[in-house]
Amino acid sequence: MRSAIRTAAVSSVAIGTLALSSAAFATNGYFTHGVGAESKGMAGAGIGSSAFSGPIIAASNPALGVFADDAWEAGLSIFSPRRSYVASEQNSGGQFGTFSLTPGQVDSSSEYFPIPYVAKNWRLENDRAVTFVFYGRGGMNTDWDSSNASATSVFCDPTGQAALTGPGPFCAGEAGVDLSQAFVALNYAGRQSDNFAWGIGPVFAIQAFKATGVSSFTPITKSFYDNLVATGAPGPVGNLSNNGRDFSYGLGIAGGIWFGLTDNISLGLAYQSKMSMSSFDDYSDLFAEGGSFDIPASAKLGVSFGGAGPLRLHLDLEHTMYSEVDSIANPMVNILGCPTTVSAQNPNPNDPESCLGGARGAGFGWEDMTTFKVGLEWATSDSNTFRFGASYGEQPIQAADVLFNILAPGVIEQHYTVGWTHTTQRGSAWTASIMYAPETSVTGPNFFDPFQTIELKMDQLEFEVAFRW
Repeated sequence: MRSAIRTAAVSSVAIGTLALSSAAFATNGYFTHGVGAESKGMAGAGIGSSAFSGPIIAASNPALGVFADDAWEAGLSIFSPRRSYVASEQNSGGQFGTFSLTPGQVDSSSEYFPIPYVAKNWRLENDRAVTFVFYGRGGMNTDWDSSNASATSVFCDPTGQAALTGPGPFCAGEAGVDLSQAFVALNYAGRQSDNFAWGIGPVFAIQAFKATGVSSFTPITKSFYDNLVATGAPGPVGNLSNNGRDFSYGLGIAGGIWFGLTDNISLGLAYQSKMSMSSFDDYSDLFAEGGSFDIPASAKLGVSFGGAGPLRLHLDLEHTMYSEVDSIANPMVNILGCPTTVSAQNPNPNDPESCLGGARGAGFGWEDMTTFKVGLEWATSDSNTFRFGASYGEQPIQAADVLFNILAPGVIEQHYTVGWTHTTQRGSAWTASIMYAPETSVTGPNFFDPFQTIELKMDQLEFEVAFRW
């Protein structure tokens, strides 16, 4: 069945190769700050506006397809996240069951990623529209291949007898993860009156994931414990690390509405459901619930001022529900219930489902994230529109969970953006946007070494250009 699904998805994967192989977003958590160059020029604000012309806006609010041009749109962004972790000095030396990172700063490589999107809108009779969109989003990409990255622990000794130092932040070689997502949506929208529009449609998602350099956590997986109970000796754990890229598939639904409250004030609401994805079987010993990694739901609210005037102000709110996905939200402290983990906090652990891969297995400890956005549009002429935006959302990582989040340091909180659209005499249009996210950091204790702290840091740049015809 799995091979049949893969075969059926070959064409979609081929179209989305760039998005699936190199997407590395980690902006509002791991959701992007907007979709499409027009939206990104205002930090993702504007879901309450009827002034967008590009069909990709239906990815932000499906109701807005009735206002978009009957046209194609294609875009490409160059995204550059810069990620680092800093480990403090430590005195335990990996002794007494601790896991100590070598002190110093380590920078993740792989800093530039091309991300495409394509959209087409068909305007129908009776104020109806159908919109097709394809776009990349998500991705917790890290590549800790520096020679400065190493760690010391009995975890680093295959026999578990001595505290050894091994390469990589988890002493199992070059470490990192690459989570990429591609979405295909088909929206149907209608306009009931001058003051109300709606849109709804299915969303199909493909995820690709790979992890390297985390095999040192083999003893705290559920498979390891199950083998130990069944045979009295440690057994192989084959679905934890270094298994190449695995794929996951799922379906959800997105919907939105638009209200024209007055001639100059409008309101937008949009929601995308949680997407239940097939499991990453090749990483069933890493993610909770045997490799489950669903895509969380998100809800948006936007108010726009200015109507069709040359100046338009947008105030938006977006809430991303990371807490409803166990493999993302489960905190690191859950691992203390795993029977092969003995600690002062829980000297008699007896819950196998708390081991990695179990129903309550440790995840990244992310909380829900609420992002506030403001955008400004200035149409200086029929040919040129300039955009400015800013957003803020408290990053979802808790200080107690910084160790695992070396793999996924989604700590960005602020975005500042500018954009510009130039419409040609033939009616086609070029749009460009630039995003800068200043450095944000979070510092917390090394979960396996109380004498050490870890700081995660990130800043970002992005340039996107799109053409509508």
